[in-house]
Amino acid sequence: MRVKLLFAFLFVSGVLLAQNGQAPLSQGEKQLNMGLGFNGSGIPIYGGIDFAVHDDVTLGPQVNLLIDDESSFSVAFRGDYHFNRLLNIPSNWDVYAGANAGLGIGDDFPLELGIQIGGRWYWSDKWGLNLEFGGGKNFGTTLGVSMKF
Repeated sequence: MRVKLLFAFLFVSGVLLAQNGQAPLSQGEKQLNMGLGFNGSGIPIYGGIDFAVHDDVTLGPQVNLLIDDESSFSVAFRGDYHFNRLLNIPSNWDVYAGANAGLGIGDDFPLELGIQIGGRWYWSDKWGLNLEFGGGKNFGTTLGVSMKF
C-alpha cells in the first residue's frame, strides 16, 4: 500500500510541476522493460520491449512467468498510449494505459487478455523506474526498470 501511495504522490507532483509535455520515447525508439510483481497467486516476473510506433503509442512483445505452486508462462503482445503530450508532462515522466493479449503455455484456457495503467520515472537519459497496475489474468501490481536503447 505504501508503494502505491508513494507512486501516486510522485505522479501528481510530476503532473503539477509539468512545464512542457514531451514524449518519453520518440517514434522509432525502443526500450527494454523487466521486473517483478505482487499478486495473490504468486510472484510474477516479466520482460518485454516497447517499440515507439508514434510519439504517443508503443507496441511490443512481453513474456510473463508466474511462480507459485503451479508455475505458468505466457507470451503476450501489448500496446500503450502515452499521455505525456496530452497532459503536458515532462519527458522524464511517462504516464500510459493500454491493453494486452497473449497465450498461456500449459493452461486449460490459453487466451489471456488484460489492461494496464502505469507510469515511469526516468532518473537518467537511459534508465527509468516503472510501476504498473492491472496486466491481465496473472498480474496485479508490477515494479521494474526500463532501459532505453
